[in-house]
Amino acid sequence: MARRRPSWFLWFLVVACLAILTAAKAGSFLVLDSPQPSDVILVLAGETEKRPARALQLLAQGYGRRVILDVPADTKIYEFTQLQLAEKYIQDSPYAAAMSVCPIVGLSTRDESRDAEKCVPGSKRVLLVTSDFHTRRALSVFRKEDPSHEYAIAAARDEAQFGERWWSHRQWAKTCVDEWMRLIWWNLVDRWR
Repeated sequence: MARRRPSWFLWFLVVACLAILTAAKAGSFLVLDSPQPSDVILVLAGETEKRPARALQLLAQGYGRRVILDVPADTKIYEFTQLQLAEKYIQDSPYAAAMSVCPIVGLSTRDESRDAEKCVPGSKRVLLVTSDFHTRRALSVFRKEDPSHEYAIAAARDEAQFGERWWSHRQWAKTCVDEWMRLIWWNLVDRWR
């Protein structure tokens, strides 16, 4: 007569397999990339190379009529403010006529959504551009905090910061864990304030 393994062992194996499958999809769950034609393309503050480049690519493809760059109003890099650097970036761009800066003071995505609301008057549809790992939370925050606009989202990818196979690089793992903590905090705490 064969000895039966305890049922708890079978349950442990099932739970372990589900945990591994869930963890494997944790990176891809964070990423939303579904740009829609919009009145304006709003580049969220933060990373300043890939996000603006993605916005200009979307502008050239006809996803919007103008690009607005969210720029921290009080931040300096050496003797230049980020606002000065953003204005210089716009002046040097072939798309300068279709670009502008939106000064923001908020440090969180939630505060940024409130600051940016004043920079998109008259626009019904807004296409957000942010880092790929930040897309799910950013879209959720903007939709909750500003229901007067229709929001879509586009992902700016930066292989140095994040990849959906987050476990294969140290930086990607750090980014994934950090964003998951922020997403959980948003859904459990900040969303309800």
